[in-house]
Amino acid sequence: MARAAARLREAHLRVTAQRMAVLTAIEELSGHPDVEAVRVRAQEVTGGLSLQAAYNVLRVLTEVGLVRCTQIAGHQARYETEQNDNHHHFVCRFCGDIIDVDCVIGKAPCLRADLPEAYHVDEAAVTFWGACPRCTPAEHH
Repeated sequence: MARAAARLREAHLRVTAQRMAVLTAIEELSGHPDVEAVRVRAQEVTGGLSLQAAYNVLRVLTEVGLVRCTQIAGHQARYETEQNDNHHHFVCRFCGDIIDVDCVIGKAPCLRADLPEAYHVDEAAVTFWGACPRCTPAEHH
C-alpha cells in the first residue's frame, strides 16, 4: 500500500483508501483483470467498494496514466498497470485469456496509418486473435 500511496502522490492525486486499494489490486492480480475482479480484491482492503466507486477510481487512475484500460471487442474493459511500454494484446477466442505482446516495430505508434497529414496518430492498438496453447487442438501444434 505504501507503493500505491507514493505512486498516487507522484501523479498529484489525493491519497485515499479506495485509490490505494484499487491500484494495489491491479498490481497484485495477474493478467488483465476486469472491474469486478479489481473490486473484489480491493474490497479485501477497504471492506467495501461499490461497483460505481471502482469504475470512478479506475477512470481517474487511467486519466493520470497509472492504469491502462484495454477495450477489446466482445470483452469487458480490462485493466493493467501502465508500463508505457507500447505493447499489444493476444486474445484467445476460446477461453478469453489476454496476454501482452511486445510491439515488433518499436516506439508508439509503431504503425503508419494511411491518413491525411493533418491527422496526428500517437498510438496504435493491435489485437491478435487465435487460440492459446491450452485451447489449441494437439494436431495444430
